[in-house]
Amino acid sequence: MRLKLAKLINYMLLGLLMIALPGCGLFSSSAKRVDASDIHLQLGVRYLGMNKLELARENLLLSLKGNSDNAQAHNALAFLYEKLGQHDKAKDHYETALNLLPNDLSVKNNFGRFLCEHDELEAGMVLLSQASSSPLNDRSWLALTNAGRCQLGMGQKQLAENYFKQALQYNKTYSPALAEMQKIAYQNGDFWASKGYLQRYLGVANHTAETLLFAAQTEQALGNKELAREYKNLLLEKFPLSNEAQKIVGLKGL
Repeated sequence: MRLKLAKLINYMLLGLLMIALPGCGLFSSSAKRVDASDIHLQLGVRYLGMNKLELARENLLLSLKGNSDNAQAHNALAFLYEKLGQHDKAKDHYETALNLLPNDLSVKNNFGRFLCEHDELEAGMVLLSQASSSPLNDRSWLALTNAGRCQLGMGQKQLAENYFKQALQYNKTYSPALAEMQKIAYQNGDFWASKGYLQRYLGVANHTAETLLFAAQTEQALGNKELAREYKNLLLEKFPLSNEAQKIVGLKGL
């Protein structure tokens, strides 16, 4: 779980717009306030990446105190409140960020993902579709992967698979999309493809409880019982309290 949260933070931080600090010169008092807001925004995002949530919150609130229209501060604060489980506050800040910057791709991606994860699937897909299809998005694989996960939530596995494959066309080493394709390939009975996606995934990321579960099941399906047991033992060793660990104990033949 901690690994998934850490990855989520990294992907979210990629989407935040980081404003460069000014070098030197004369600024009006208004400009100075805006600059201070940007400084606190950057500090808040850094502390968020370090999982120092209270310091992150303090700086992001200071950023908004200096400039209540700082959309990226609202964007970052929304993500922080997600981590704290304060979903109503998170949604309020995402909505504010989107109202301030209705065309911002980072906000659309983050808010769209949030809505999908909280069962507002159609509204989330609207934002993710806009973010992923924009020719200005130079990290479209983020929104495409989130859109794929949203489609899974809607029961549209084939559409989800298409989104994940598109994401990998733009970034063939994007580990979340590779992990999703490992799972889908296994569920489709394409066990060699599932194994291949796992090998690509392990080239850029570490195992999660889910990748280990599907790896064990894949090797079992391919008749590699010894390797399947190795994956099972690794899952039980590394993630003993996970739902995947409980599930694999109950699987026959493993």
